[in-house]
Amino acid sequence: CFLHCFLVFLTVFLAAFFLLLVFLDGPVMKFLALVTFLVASLTDYWDGRIARETNQITSFGKLMDPIADKLLAPPAFLAFVQLGIIPAWMVVAIITRDLLVTGLRFLMTNDTDAQSARFSGKSKTALQFAFIVGVLIFLVAQELPYWKADWTLPALQFIYVSMFFIVVLTLASGVWYVIKNREILS
Repeated sequence: CFLHCFLVFLTVFLAAFFLLLVFLDGPVMKFLALVTFLVASLTDYWDGRIARETNQITSFGKLMDPIADKLLAPPAFLAFVQLGIIPAWMVVAIITRDLLVTGLRFLMTNDTDAQSARFSGKSKTALQFAFIVGVLIFLVAQELPYWKADWTLPALQFIYVSMFFIVVLTLASGVWYVIKNREILS
């Protein structure tokens, strides 16, 4: 449990540090935000992998892993809203879905299988993290001297379409989670 708790707290610390860095000006700060997010993502990944490989999968871990994900992706999305990169309604949709599914997990404390993340949820998280990394790369590139101003609009349009796809996938995984657990919920 010590390693698991350490990795969860490290993820929380890195998420906060990431938020500080992403709002600082300059390509070095944006690059450090990217690296910090990548390290936080890896701590989240390794936490789950170590638990599976050492057969230390617990109800606490099944509940905390998705919560750790919520400490990374939604704050990054909110930062992107603040930076004017994505619209707020997309983040509200994602956070609403995450609150619903996490709330359902709390209600299902006796059924650890229902609490665990499903493939659709893990795929959603992986795509969200990949999207965040992509936006951070855009933020780094945009501050470099070779960046041309006329590249910004097409890049932002691509980001918007990608985020729209992620919102649809995120909502679909939430619906899928509710459908798969409908017997437990009733």
